[in-house]
Amino acid sequence: MKKYVILSAVLFGILSNACAKKESTISPAKQDPEVATNDVTSPKLEEVFADSTYQLTGVAVSPEGRVFTNYPYWLDKHSYSLVEVKDGKPVPYPNAEWNSFKKGGNGTDKFVCVQAVVADENGYLWVVDAAGIGLGPVYKNSNKVIKIKLADNSIERIYKFPESVAGNDSYINDIRIDNTNGFAYMTSSSTGGVVVLNTKTGDSRFVLHDSKTVLSDPAYHFTFNGKEFSKADGSIPKINSDGIALTPDKEWLYYKPLTDDKLYRVSTALLRDFSTPLKTINDKVEDLGHFVTTDGMEFDKEGNLYVGDLEKSSILKITPDLKMHTLLTDADKLIWPDSYSISADGYLYISISQIQLMPWFNNNVNKTQKPYKLLRLKL
Repeated sequence: MKKYVILSAVLFGILSNACAKKESTISPAKQDPEVATNDVTSPKLEEVFADSTYQLTGVAVSPEGRVFTNYPYWLDKHSYSLVEVKDGKPVPYPNAEWNSFKKGGNGTDKFVCVQAVVADENGYLWVVDAAGIGLGPVYKNSNKVIKIKLADNSIERIYKFPESVAGNDSYINDIRIDNTNGFAYMTSSSTGGVVVLNTKTGDSRFVLHDSKTVLSDPAYHFTFNGKEFSKADGSIPKINSDGIALTPDKEWLYYKPLTDDKLYRVSTALLRDFSTPLKTINDKVEDLGHFVTTDGMEFDKEGNLYVGDLEKSSILKITPDLKMHTLLTDADKLIWPDSYSISADGYLYISISQIQLMPWFNNNVNKTQKPYKLLRLKL
């Protein structure tokens, strides 16, 4: 979940031309999208990795099948931030040094609070270090994005942000990479917004931060087992822009607040041009309608969007015509499906972070069920 707001408010391969045209002509929904729940077959969940050390959030699978996951520094116990799963075991990645951060030290060349990890098609791993320990303020200006070359596990580049883009009160969240045009996009979950990064120049811009579309609808009641999601003190957390996904043709960025069911998209052509007025970007956002309360989101090469229904412990597919299909429901295993990655051999990898069972939301009692897991299903 990527959740600075939980505390501070308490606190998206290129398609063929035919597919790209179909995808880019989707019109904003005028009513709630149709839900198809009568699929003939349901895929089965397979366990990929389990770790009882502490909570994980992200998952990334490289084109060669290497699997990575990350552990944000949220609670007191913390050992490593990013690992590669080898023979079922967590191996600190890219090395032990980058995973050796301790409070009081310099977080510039170490992972502080890694929130997300994504593997691209060009052999690089992108790591989002929000650097918000315990979901608090940025630690010593050390929030950053790290680009790692998988061929030799070396640090290719570290991207930093000015105060106006990702300042002390920012919690940068999930990330999507467009190597075709040389850009990356990240949600900011603190006050809401999208960080646009030119990966060639390192320049960045903060957009949509004054748009209502990045804010969770206060009228939506985010509910588990008949009880509204709330803090130990009874207050209701409203988690802003979180999930993000990039269409296969790289022309549309999809995003949504976490604690409501709305889904939005905006043209990346507008985002890539840093001279585009902020108001123009806000005005051009398309409201796609009501869907589900997902955390992460991921497109496949055909333009299908995979999401999780947190409230119903389900995985769903949204087709380019905006129809939802429930792939499976499993209340025992899908305990807050968090992030997603699609492997070259056609599996959807899912991280299970159990956010709703954390002590923050259960009268300071930790109800999470160890081990924390990575699961997958065949698409």
